Amino acid sequence: MSDDYILEMRDITKTFPGVRALDNVNFRVRRGEIHALVGENGAGKSTLMKVLSGLYPAGSYEGEIVVDGETMSFAGIRQSEAAGIAVIYQELALVSLMNVAENIFLGNEITSGAAIDWAKSYARASELLAQVHLDVNPRVPVQKLGIGAQQLVEIAKALFKNARILVLDEPTAALNESESENLLNIIRKLRDDGVTCIYISHKLEEVKSIADSITVLRDGKTIETRHPSEGEEVTEAQIISMMVGRELTERFPRVEHTAGETVLEVRDWTVYDPERADRKVIDNISFDVRKGEILGIAGLMGAGRTELAMSIFGAYGARRSGTVTLEGKKLTINEPSDAIETGISYVTEDRKEKGLVLNMDIIKNSTLASHFRVASNGVLNKLEEILEAREYTTQLQVKMSSLEQITRNLSGGNQQKVVLSKWLMTKPKVLLLDEPTRGIDVGAKFEIYNIMNRLVEEGVGIVMISSELPEIVGITDRILVMQEGRLVGSQDWREATQESIMHMATGGR
Repeated sequence: MSDDYILEMRDITKTFPGVRALDNVNFRVRRGEIHALVGENGAGKSTLMKVLSGLYPAGSYEGEIVVDGETMSFAGIRQSEAAGIAVIYQELALVSLMNVAENIFLGNEITSGAAIDWAKSYARASELLAQVHLDVNPRVPVQKLGIGAQQLVEIAKALFKNARILVLDEPTAALNESESENLLNIIRKLRDDGVTCIYISHKLEEVKSIADSITVLRDGKTIETRHPSEGEEVTEAQIISMMVGRELTERFPRVEHTAGETVLEVRDWTVYDPERADRKVIDNISFDVRKGEILGIAGLMGAGRTELAMSIFGAYGARRSGTVTLEGKKLTINEPSDAIETGISYVTEDRKEKGLVLNMDIIKNSTLASHFRVASNGVLNKLEEILEAREYTTQLQVKMSSLEQITRNLSGGNQQKVVLSKWLMTKPKVLLLDEPTRGIDVGAKFEIYNIMNRLVEEGVGIVMISSELPEIVGITDRILVMQEGRLVGSQDWREATQESIMHMATGGR
């Protein structure tokens, strides 16, 4: 591959109060390649792309951006887009109530005179959707599409803007295996059609399968760039070592747990769809959780895993039947506060939307579920609030400038640790973890696994939902497999394999 660079970011330095997010970063991307950008949460990947996108405008950082040999100075996002740069973030920028065509052309409508030309809009939208192999009617509201299809709508939107450099930030984080493979194939086709792609992901097996070049950032600095397309050796172990600055000898810190007596019993648990009263999303499920064990729940997307956890926690507003018993006492849980009071806590799969209040500081987020611990006669004790938040964020090693830092400005891994600190502060007997390591790097994952092992040693019963089969096999003690709202299998970790779990999850016995 030639050294024809379509993009060069030279000596980029970006600082925030008390933090140097980027420290003389150099990043060069060759024309017509898929270039992976990897690093731990907080390494500077998203900050670098926000500089490129114009979200952080010229003057707010040091260094220069060169596109096609021309030095650029972006005052905002529109100027970056005009230069052929499009960024698709993990949180998709679609308006759910608008249809597909309206979303594709939003802000760049096809008009005839002063009015929108709908005939041309729908025809052009169909052409763009065909380019990304998405067979949907452009008149369909976006909210009726799955996440995988919405990702493709975002790409179609970028193609309409004549994007020459397409940045994809964790594009497969919320996709299942088949959706992910479809998206990767689309990205390969875009590369073959001449679109240069920058691919950000924590899924190193994907990075290895798709990337022509790989650049590693660590602590805001460029560590190394390798070119596997030219035969340079690059293994997952080497990438991890560059990312974390040390050799990570094992991805999953397996600890032999000694399970105690049963702490949680779920019997004949059935939950109905809140919008279709005749449809069961959970169908007559029974299982136990023991003190001092990690119980894994596996299954494909749509199997009902999240609905199971939310309904036990009282956060799924639908008709239910069956019983939940904690330490021998039958519970009546109508809302999350009931669950918290009895000793059940739930870490949601979506930390940004449901786990945190992003515009609040770390102190307030950490104590949100534990006001009963930091209040007297209904009045919050600010000193107690600070002391509790400090204790748990210190235990979890949250990287922050101070406890007053706004949570939005933390890396994904540190945001997840704040969510964990919030629920650990409630002193749970049972902790439900729904995709607790989604969208965070291998180093932060390793720390969270160690936290889980420590909690188990303290006698907490953990239920862990995960879509990552290596994780389920690597960290849990027992594994339940769900399919279409039912339990279809159970395995001890010693006998479980990724293949056996997938066999059950897809209808095998």
